[in-house]
Amino acid sequence: MNLNELFKNTSYDDTLFSEEAIAAIESDIYIKNVKGMEIPYIKCLVRKKEIRLTPEEAVRQLYVYRLINQYYYPTDRIQLELPIHFGHEVKRADIVIMDKDRPMVPYIIVEIKKPKLVDGKEQLKSYCNATGAPIGVWTNGEQVSCYNRKDPNFFEMISDIPQADQRLSDIFNEKYTYDDLRLKDKISREKRSLRNLIKEMEDEVLASAGVDSFEEIFKLIFAKLYDELICANDKTAYLKFRNNGDTDYEVKQKIQKLFDDAKRKWEGVFPEGSKILLSPSHLAVCVSTLQDIKLFNNNLDVVDDAFEYLMSKAQKGEKGQYFTPRYVIDMCVKMMNPTVNDKIIDTACGSSGFTVHSIFKVWKEIRISKGLEPGEDFTASERTEDERDFVRDHVFAIDFDEKTVRVARTINLIAGDGQTNVLHLNTLDYSRWNEVTKQEDWNDTYNEGYKKLKKLQPKGSNDFSKFDFDLVMANPPFAGDIKEQTILSHYELAKNNKGKWQRKVGRDILFIERNLNFLKPGGRMAIVLPQGRFNNSGDKYIRDFIAERCRILAVVSLHVNVFKPHTGTKTSVLFVQKWDDKLCPWKDDYPIFFATMQKPSKDNSGEKIYVKDKNGEILLDHHNHFIVDHDLYNHDGMTHNGIAEAFIEFAKKEGFSFFQ
Repeated sequence: MNLNELFKNTSYDDTLFSEEAIAAIESDIYIKNVKGMEIPYIKCLVRKKEIRLTPEEAVRQLYVYRLINQYYYPTDRIQLELPIHFGHEVKRADIVIMDKDRPMVPYIIVEIKKPKLVDGKEQLKSYCNATGAPIGVWTNGEQVSCYNRKDPNFFEMISDIPQADQRLSDIFNEKYTYDDLRLKDKISREKRSLRNLIKEMEDEVLASAGVDSFEEIFKLIFAKLYDELICANDKTAYLKFRNNGDTDYEVKQKIQKLFDDAKRKWEGVFPEGSKILLSPSHLAVCVSTLQDIKLFNNNLDVVDDAFEYLMSKAQKGEKGQYFTPRYVIDMCVKMMNPTVNDKIIDTACGSSGFTVHSIFKVWKEIRISKGLEPGEDFTASERTEDERDFVRDHVFAIDFDEKTVRVARTINLIAGDGQTNVLHLNTLDYSRWNEVTKQEDWNDTYNEGYKKLKKLQPKGSNDFSKFDFDLVMANPPFAGDIKEQTILSHYELAKNNKGKWQRKVGRDILFIERNLNFLKPGGRMAIVLPQGRFNNSGDKYIRDFIAERCRILAVVSLHVNVFKPHTGTKTSVLFVQKWDDKLCPWKDDYPIFFATMQKPSKDNSGEKIYVKDKNGEILLDHHNHFIVDHDLYNHDGMTHNGIAEAFIEFAKKEGFSFFQ
């Protein structure tokens, strides 16, 4: 019998353990016939007797194997099912390592019975508090969390447990390079998500810290990204974003300095004098929680996932504005095929996924053309001059929400090596841009990008109504109607199908017209819209407006779960190209590419569904990322061709200008 069979349909797993450990345990499994049933048994590594093999017991034997063979603890220091007294009640700890010098005193307690961290940690804390054990470990075979008990109410996360010949202080004092972090990374090793770690921090620390969770976590991510970037480009440098056994006050001084250095590197996200407001003790816990997560990866998806969670809690859902899943963005980028010569903008940028992923696509092509490999840590690589030029002069983004713009600027500044044209403006209310841009604070942050944007207006136009972009990609907010007549008066689509001005108009309707006015002739657009715009008879005038100005290239219907848990609105992505004598000549009749997403990509509660291998384990791609189970495109040759590949074939057959 193998362990995959045993763990099937349970919350336990063996992905945390080495192939050697799994093979050793599996070789000791044997089947006994008990009352006519075949039951798996194993000889316990510590107790040296036959034990019925349950999923929990299998994880325990695997962890004991690790303690003996990786941490070198002798079996005479390891006890299983050790009684722990709570008044008249007695409970039994799964694994206990006894103190080297005091063999009757627990040193490390390991909890396996509770396969969910939130339950296991509470049980673990009670065991450590009852015995005084300074170290606790929870694992279900897929994830592991290690803690140092500072006092009954304060358990600080640590990166590992000491080996038999080490002290706890040795763990705190270990120095880590970027390569060490890559090996330790909890996302790839334990399939943890930054989102879940942040939830854990909120529950245990931030809820009682009296600070704005969004702002303080944002500062920590900002500082950690800077630390990783420095060390990714200097393999001998040691990471500073770690809790290395310094006092809490010393940790705060160190992280504040990192944050100050990051602000100097990436200007315009935090005010010059901003400080980390977490108390030293709260900050120490947060640093310990985040230190073994590698934020830089090949598409910054780790960071984006965390910001999506923080922003949705802070405010996003109220305005009908949601982060677009990265797999939807990547489909749009593949279908719109941005090039190094294209001027690109996202007019409702959110965290700026459309522009950042366009940057990555073009950068990879630039690097390949120069004989440079994109590499595993592509986003942290030293940028070439051509890459910097592309970001500086070709890529723009706008959003009306100040918090969102700061997130977008952060991701763009990181991706763009300190260059970004992300602007805090109301895209629809362009007649007031001149008022906004005269404000001194606004100018200090955004003026460089704004000057470049103004140059992209057509000759003879200087009122911001039209621009000469090659590509617009956007997911505009759906919720809420625009009622201000000063805004509506600038839009043809503010009139109904009988040509009369309306008192209110859906935000997304105005974005259709506004985005088309950002495009030069022959320019192309991908826009996420509510499904009703394609179906409702009352919206025919909108469809006619689009068809008069553009060739409709494609409509991709997204699954209803794509934007959950924020909204269950059914959406589709519309792809168009503006009519142009050269790039897109007028046709009365032409084929349109239609596709419907079949795989949900998320469950009904909004949790992503990941591709699994034949053993039911989550599959990681070449960069140790999870692969979302969708049918929008082929993920690095590891999944089947999808909608994007079918469209590219269609586009080439039709001779679309951007695929010639």
